[in-house]
Amino acid sequence: MEATDLTKKKCVPCRGGIPSMRPEEARDFLNATPEWSLSEDGTRISRRFSFPSFLEAIDFVVRAADLAEDEDHHPDFGIHYIEVEVILWTHKIGGLHENDFIMAAKLDELL
Repeated sequence: MEATDLTKKKCVPCRGGIPSMRPEEARDFLNATPEWSLSEDGTRISRRFSFPSFLEAIDFVVRAADLAEDEDHHPDFGIHYIEVEVILWTHKIGGLHENDFIMAAKLDELL
């Protein structure tokens, strides 16, 4: 799988009641999103983005928030001056879903 395969997809609403992705499956998806890291417990992925200025970091967050609304899949953001940490997981299942990797690939395209 490649990032372009993921960016062509749309996040689908997850209503819960399904199992989260196993860490082995998540590692396969990470091949398409190599800048992202899998948490030790295999339930989240994250990436730290760096920017030349605070305003450019904030602009990225605004564009990422617009994307999140369009996809109806909302990451957690940590803003640390010129760095933005993004954490993705599917809250309703307490772990990872394909949607998280779709969102990661689309966030990568915002750069």
